[in-house]
Amino acid sequence: MATDWRDRWRAWRNGVIGDPGFQRWAAAFPLTRPVARRRAQALFDLSAGFVYSQVAQACVTSGLLDRLAEGPRTTTDLGRDIDLEPAAAERLLKAATALKLAERCADGRYALGVEGAALRGAPGVAAMIAHHGLLYADLADPMALFRRRGGGRLSGYWPYAEGHGGGDDATATETYSALMAASQAMVAAQVLDAWPIQRHRRLLDLGGGDGTFLRAVAKRAPKLELGLFDLPPVAALADRRFAAEGLSVTVTGGSFFDDALPTGADVLSLVRVLHDHDDDRVMVLLRAAKAALPPGGTLLVAEPMSGTRGAEQMGDAYFGIYLLAMGSGRPRTVEEIRSMLRAAGFRTAAPVRTAMPMIASLIVARS
Repeated sequence: MATDWRDRWRAWRNGVIGDPGFQRWAAAFPLTRPVARRRAQALFDLSAGFVYSQVAQACVTSGLLDRLAEGPRTTTDLGRDIDLEPAAAERLLKAATALKLAERCADGRYALGVEGAALRGAPGVAAMIAHHGLLYADLADPMALFRRRGGGRLSGYWPYAEGHGGGDDATATETYSALMAASQAMVAAQVLDAWPIQRHRRLLDLGGGDGTFLRAVAKRAPKLELGLFDLPPVAALADRRFAAEGLSVTVTGGSFFDDALPTGADVLSLVRVLHDHDDDRVMVLLRAAKAALPPGGTLLVAEPMSGTRGAEQMGDAYFGIYLLAMGSGRPRTVEEIRSMLRAAGFRTAAPVRTAMPMIASLIVARS
């Protein structure tokens, strides 16, 4: 098979980097030593990352970070609070300190670290860390997960969703909606900072869950008319929460695979929805969205996308595997989504820059 210069360069580069003699030389030579150390650290992080994630999960689920946020505490006090013997608590605290989740004070007590403070300021991330126990169970044998093409223990987390046993399990609806709501606020901020939603007249949020995105919209654009469409048990949950908060939102229960979408909105939103579904279902949804919009109407598609520069790991290494374990969907590139939008009948589909694409990228399509 013929190769171009990039293939030859890649083969030469990999041969040099993988040579033990070159590795020893690079580690000893002053000009290359910093690069060699960074590469060695990256390689170690790759092999130890699972342990790091387990330390983070222990810190979140035990309430350790919340205790540290109250102020410096002794190991004995913290161990008592999280039900660990002092020696075990000390080991966890040292691990947390190495990851900057905690910080050791001059007097030997422990306080909240810089990464711990950042994590407490991002409740959506903390909620996902706590939830990851199911994903870790599926990844205990990753090759088995790939061979069965997904659908492991994580897929049971969606008992009310279509394709996952659908039903009226109110507890499952509440649990999953709470998880999505915790992280949806971060996504909403990215979308609303990037797109002037107030220029529209009426917004219909498709697959809007418990309404977290629409509550954020209401704060930014209080004059905008709002609507939500989701599966009946989820829509009922959203309706109750809107009523409790005094928000006027038209809520409709139904399936965007089987039912016609409500009309009358000049902008529709799909926030972290497309990547949950396989290609055939995505096309059904996009065609339904096109049919619900007036000529010149707008569709906002927001989610982490594959191949996004600076967020490659989030797209393919995290969501690619998470959705595999979930049993449906996949992360898609901007160009893949734009192509699907055009195939669904949208006239234009253009990416709009967001401040943090690892949280959400945005595509704006016109009908």
